[in-house]
Amino acid sequence: MKKLVLSTAALAVFLTGCAGMTDTQRNTGIGAGAGALGGAAIGAVTGGRAGTGAVIGAGVGALGGYLWSQRMENQKREMEAATRGTGINVTQTANNELKLAIPSDVSFDTGRSAIKPNFAPVLNQFANGLRNNPNAEVRIIGHTDSTGSDAINNPLSVDRAASTRDYLIARGVPSTAFRIEGRGSREPVADNGSDAGRAQNRRVEIYVGERQG
Repeated sequence: MKKLVLSTAALAVFLTGCAGMTDTQRNTGIGAGAGALGGAAIGAVTGGRAGTGAVIGAGVGALGGYLWSQRMENQKREMEAATRGTGINVTQTANNELKLAIPSDVSFDTGRSAIKPNFAPVLNQFANGLRNNPNAEVRIIGHTDSTGSDAINNPLSVDRAASTRDYLIARGVPSTAFRIEGRGSREPVADNGSDAGRAQNRRVEIYVGERQG
């Protein structure tokens, strides 16, 4: 247990030292540090040596997630510029994925999976960044509001994700980069009791992660 406490303190010192690092160095380093702490915990709990566990954990922490490279940072900034004023939310996730949350007033009409005209320019810009990143892994998740039954909503959510994927593939992004999912109405982000809430729930979310080449 003393070794685990020491490892926690060491990680805190490390994180303090991250202040002078670049974004890429900081995110990769934090992943390794968190992995080291996890490894130390495993070693302490199982009766092994915490130091050995920390070394193993550091490798897992550095390799288990995605990289946040300068290329990813550039794409985030480009998408922030391309989506300004549209209602699309562009963020970096805790797992170093670039996330685009696209509401229905930009993406899809009620009960439809066709790409709306004002969604196309955003996807065009997005495709440019993906074509320049051969190590990108893309997840597209479709959602619906609660109008209608699961028998309608579940396939509709998949169709929305598929339409987004197909649009990007048509603009030169390799089909092997994609994985799609449909969540139906199961994961609302707003109250389905209002028109405004249902509009937020009819959405598509795109996640991009970069693996080390």
